[in-house]
Amino acid sequence: MYITIIVLTLIGVIGAGLLYVVSRKFEVKEDPRIAEVAEVLPQANCGGCGFPGCAAFAGACCKSETLEGLFCPVGGTPVMEKVGGILGVAAQKQDPLVAVVRCNGTCDARPRTNIYDGASSCTIAAALYKGDTDCSWGCLGLADCVHSCNFDAMYMDPETRLPVILEDKCVACGACVKACPKYIIELRKKGPKSRRIFVSCVNKDKGGVAKKACGNACIGCSLCFKECKFEAITIADNLSYIDHTKCRLCRKCVSVCPTNAIHEIGFPPPKPKEEAPKKEAEAPTPTPAPAAPTPTETPTPAQS
Repeated sequence: MYITIIVLTLIGVIGAGLLYVVSRKFEVKEDPRIAEVAEVLPQANCGGCGFPGCAAFAGACCKSETLEGLFCPVGGTPVMEKVGGILGVAAQKQDPLVAVVRCNGTCDARPRTNIYDGASSCTIAAALYKGDTDCSWGCLGLADCVHSCNFDAMYMDPETRLPVILEDKCVACGACVKACPKYIIELRKKGPKSRRIFVSCVNKDKGGVAKKACGNACIGCSLCFKECKFEAITIADNLSYIDHTKCRLCRKCVSVCPTNAIHEIGFPPPKPKEEAPKKEAEAPTPTPAPAAPTPTETPTPAQS
């Protein structure tokens, strides 16, 4: 019995010694800066940076000689400046982004022509048929984007059956963009004072077909293209698109759009035009008629 105990003890000691030697031989030393970088990151683990989590992003930052192409959308420029300070490199500056819904197919503008009775998932519904309206491009209204958001920055409007973005909560992680099978959600610049202009439509059908399917659809009429003086608007496949990096927010394209497909967000309401008061025509002052001459009285002779 004692021999067995001794043998097992020796085996344990030898095994432990081998494990120690192997661990020291093949030890992978981690850059201590990774922990420092990870500490300043928001730890949202949203994947918006293109990496599976904040730890992987921190490792990529430490391995890169520059931070070019590396950006945390949740923390934004302030966080990236802290990362750059730890690593001793210049941080990449980027304008804050926000998600926008490029579909305005409300229930009034895009009436339902059939009823979908299947799994409550946009991805599944998109694989089965075009949708419950005549527009095969627009939102399916089954809230895959809302379910994908980890920041409670979206909800479905029960009246329009369209998703609504809460700008103050949106961190531009891009999860909703990836979740939408119709590709109607886009990340765009917030713009100065949170003002932005975009075409809220992705319908590439010809104008007549698109207009028949949805009253708010872009019909590719090119009026906005002709109005823009900054080359911010392009037209391809019967659809207008506004480049948010070139748009000067002049709003001239909004006023010429015949279907109200171009949306403006964050702008004050337009001031009503004041009409100049109409001057009433003054009646000419009548010229007074000349006074009639007073007749000279003839004295009556005195009677005797």
